[in-house]
Amino acid sequence: MTQNLKRGNLFSPVTKSNEEFVDVLISGNAGANRIERIVSHGHVSPPGFWYDQSEWEFVAVLQGDAKLEFESGIVEMTPGDWVIIPAHVRHRVIQTSETPPCVWLAFFGNE
Repeated sequence: MTQNLKRGNLFSPVTKSNEEFVDVLISGNAGANRIERIVSHGHVSPPGFWYDQSEWEFVAVLQGDAKLEFESGIVEMTPGDWVIIPAHVRHRVIQTSETPPCVWLAFFGNE
C-alpha cells in the first residue's frame, strides 16, 4: 500500500539560487488545481511585474516572512499568516526573508 504514497517535508532545505524553488506537490484538472511548496531566499517580483492569475490562490507563510503588494495596499506576512487571492486580483511579492528562507504553501484552483 505504501508504494503509492508521495511523501516529503515542507521544510526540506533548498540550495539558494537565482530562481525561487517551486515544488508542485499535487495537481489535477490539467494543472489548474494544484498545491505548491515555494521557497524564497530574498526573491521578489521583477520591477513593474504583477501577477494576474486566472485561478484563485490560497497562500500561507510557514517560515520566514514576506510582503505582498496589491493595488489596494501592502500585506505583511509572518509564519501562520495566510491570504486568499481571488482570480485576477493583481499582486506582486515585494519582500521575502533570506535567513531563514521564506517557505510558502500555496493552493491554486478554479471557481
